[in-house]
Amino acid sequence: MRKLLALGVTLTLTVAAGCGVEVRQPTGAAEPGDALRLAVVPKAIGFDFWEQVRIGAECAASKHREVTMHWDGVTSEDDVSGQQSLLQDFLAQGVDGLVYAATDAQALSNVSNTAVDQGTTVVNIDSGTTPQPKEVPVYATDNVQAAERGTDLLAEQLGGRGTVAFVEFQPGTSTNDTRGEGFERGLAKHQGLRLVARQSSDSDYNKALQVTQDILTANPNLDGIYAGNEPSMLGAAEAVRQAGKAGDIKIVGWDTAEGQVDALREGVVTGLIAQNPFAMGYKGVQAAVETIRHGTSDRSTDTGATIITKDNVDDPEVRTLLNPSCANPPR
Repeated sequence: MRKLLALGVTLTLTVAAGCGVEVRQPTGAAEPGDALRLAVVPKAIGFDFWEQVRIGAECAASKHREVTMHWDGVTSEDDVSGQQSLLQDFLAQGVDGLVYAATDAQALSNVSNTAVDQGTTVVNIDSGTTPQPKEVPVYATDNVQAAERGTDLLAEQLGGRGTVAFVEFQPGTSTNDTRGEGFERGLAKHQGLRLVARQSSDSDYNKALQVTQDILTANPNLDGIYAGNEPSMLGAAEAVRQAGKAGDIKIVGWDTAEGQVDALREGVVTGLIAQNPFAMGYKGVQAAVETIRHGTSDRSTDTGATIITKDNVDDPEVRTLLNPSCANPPR
């Protein structure tokens, strides 16, 4: 059962919607019927991926009595210090549980350790920390396995031979680095693929556009691009489109924002590695509530990945994955 600090004070906080609410910090262990406050913090707000995480998290919170969920985040995935400050603020406010995606695996480990030490339940979604506290489960994609499958698809589309570039997004984060590991494993299996460039987008569309343009200038006969996340792929796709090479250069990468799906239908992008962000949000909040109220804990869980091409983009299961709802959740 979760220990709570006996602060015995009244705290006033401002939630993401901007309204103030007065909350009294409990002085004993949480019981099944007690009101709970959870803070759910993505890597950044304003991206389709994280909006689907929010939908899943809110869905899970709605299944329980007396659970209030506070959703907030920084506006850029490379704003590590901003996320640290936000998480520390939530801890100071005395939330019962913290569900978050770490922007930096090493920098955020101290936040998790501090929270656990003060008796706050912590769950990671999408990205954990290094080291990962044994008390903190991670609900995320098996990035290594899914990245390897995506590289297999790129190799298949290139007929097993060609020059390729990797547009990553934030070296040092567990998500970026494990996706890079999977990509490297895939390259090792397909000896006909040759990596000629590896650049970071810093999770920024405009930088992804710029670095891809530079890659194309240096490698005019480039055959394929592997992109590590949503802004990386969108920027890379636009650079290829502007160069008049749409369809000639195969692009496989991560996430399923509306612009990425449109690019897939147009033939600019040739493959998407679709995660299940709804499941991350749902399972993360569900685990936090169960841990706080019932003392149950869960192991880290792979939330799954699906390879999407033009051939299956309109399949019913894929449509549900791309447009999840609490009434019609993806598997």
